[in-house]
Amino acid sequence: MDLLDCRFDGNGHFKIGDHPTSAHVDKDERIRYEELTEQNNIRMSALQDMLCADGREGVVVMLQAMDAAGKDSTIKDVMSGLNPQGVMDYSFKQPSQEELAHDYLWRAVTHLPRRGYIGLFNRSYYEDVLVVRVHSLQQGYVMPKRTTDMGEDEFFDRRYRQIRDFEEYLWENGYRLLKVFLNVGPDEQRKRLLERIDDESKNWKFSASDIAERQLWPKYMDAFERCIDKTATEHAPWYVIPADQKWFARWLVSEAVVKVLEDCDPCYPKLPAEQKAMLAEYRAKLTGESGVDGHGVE
Repeated sequence: MDLLDCRFDGNGHFKIGDHPTSAHVDKDERIRYEELTEQNNIRMSALQDMLCADGREGVVVMLQAMDAAGKDSTIKDVMSGLNPQGVMDYSFKQPSQEELAHDYLWRAVTHLPRRGYIGLFNRSYYEDVLVVRVHSLQQGYVMPKRTTDMGEDEFFDRRYRQIRDFEEYLWENGYRLLKVFLNVGPDEQRKRLLERIDDESKNWKFSASDIAERQLWPKYMDAFERCIDKTATEHAPWYVIPADQKWFARWLVSEAVVKVLEDCDPCYPKLPAEQKAMLAEYRAKLTGESGVDGHGVE
């Protein structure tokens, strides 16, 4: 399996059952893939430096998944080579009253990185077509009836359209989106949740809500299938990553990050001819200095 196998750009219909949660790679291959991930981290660092200097394009990497699929660890391991000064990280928690008083895309817009920077979204505005749909939260929205007085399918079809339009708007304004769904299986999730209970160092990560949400697995899979099918486009495809083997998933995500950075085709700015011609003069002045403090004093 390679990255292309995980890509869905809206061509055809997306069925979540067609995408495995594990690539079943032999465990003996783990070290090799970890080394490949590290090589990608080095490549990312170089590309990020050029992206920042270039300043023409912004990149948003968003991770969606069920609980315990590895979002936090993926960000930690895959993005470890990035310069934090050029990264904006935001975790989409339950919306605040301030956020609920705005349209659902508002908080995403307020956390977009400037061009030349990379934004990391741990979850994203897609929560508004996932958890909102699973729990029918739209029924409690304080909004005009014209926006909510309709069937569920119509309400969320509108949102899928709005998201497609928003993502095309970002594309047309110099942003590239990398949308990743970490596709973990229910058995692997159960194993990881048990680890959070049994391992004292992971107790803090456990939440009773994880168990409650797990009971809604079929509804979540249906919501993921619908939103991926309806929002994948040529400019904003989804990458459905088999996440049961974390080390293999991290390699695939690192491949996706490198690809989107390479697609930006960043380069260091070139000086105008007049400024470049002056560099030799500046160099001569620096090499001809007799002191180190600018005043001729050693």
